Amino acid sequence: MRRPALAPKRRSRDCGDPSGAWLDLAGRRTTPASRRHPTARPDRSAPGRCGGRDLEPHALGRVGSRGVTMIEIAFPGGSAEGYVSGESGPGVLLFQDAIGLRPQIERMADRIASWGYVVLAPHVFWRDGRAADLAPTVDLRDPASRDAFFASGVGERMARLTPDVLQADGDVWLETLHGLPGVSGTAIGATGYCFGGRIALHLAASRPDDIAAIGMFHTGGIVTEEAGSPHTEVPRIRAAVLAGHADNDGSNTPGQIAAFDAALAAAGVDHRTAVYPNALHGYTMSDTAAYQEEAAERHFRELRELFDRTLKQ
Repeated sequence: MRRPALAPKRRSRDCGDPSGAWLDLAGRRTTPASRRHPTARPDRSAPGRCGGRDLEPHALGRVGSRGVTMIEIAFPGGSAEGYVSGESGPGVLLFQDAIGLRPQIERMADRIASWGYVVLAPHVFWRDGRAADLAPTVDLRDPASRDAFFASGVGERMARLTPDVLQADGDVWLETLHGLPGVSGTAIGATGYCFGGRIALHLAASRPDDIAAIGMFHTGGIVTEEAGSPHTEVPRIRAAVLAGHADNDGSNTPGQIAAFDAALAAAGVDHRTAVYPNALHGYTMSDTAAYQEEAAERHFRELRELFDRTLKQ
């Protein structure tokens, strides 16, 4: 498999533009190639330097106050953004909810990274546009605005991420994470929110030798009557599973939760599942009306315990 473009080594604060501008690898302000032309690639002709350190000339990075945190990952036919947080430690993939890659997801990645991990949160809807272009422009804490946003094409974007697409993209996300500076060991963790939990499960099934642990939070549609229901992938995973279900989630009923638990038990998967009380679908997302602080904090505690137990041995 063709190895994806790797991120440049993250630069110290004095090597970047504190405004968060995009810089080329020589430190000049620029517009990313993917914004100028969707199939273009960054210029690889001349690596830049920062503080005496070579920068790998394979991707552009957006420089913010904490160094390069946004990378471009090359794909056939385009490129995807990925948010990176953490200096060193085991690698973790964070799969967004259906709303998309945005500041809320970045804050969650930062928190996980603060536990001693390097976190990559990829923009999984890259085929549909840039993360900023797809991000909501309304206050999602207003239920009516949240409903209107979800009616604006979110379902269609999720539907286009078929198992074959997820397989191909997942391989690239994994290779990119393994190539980031500071990532230690070979065991990878993944955590997903809403439909991102299904992405984490699918990746654990397709790459069982790589994924050691997955978190799935307010993940709907995990058991369906359709062929290829996510729960049918459980026998292929070797990862430990943590599933935090919402008790008020129409996309994940008590019957579906019980069936998912039964599939995990039948496959002998190391798992811990729980139904979080008084929680709506989306309870971890503080930028939405569904946010429930107690459940969100519980999810962080239990996720940290899972990753520390499985990735730091």
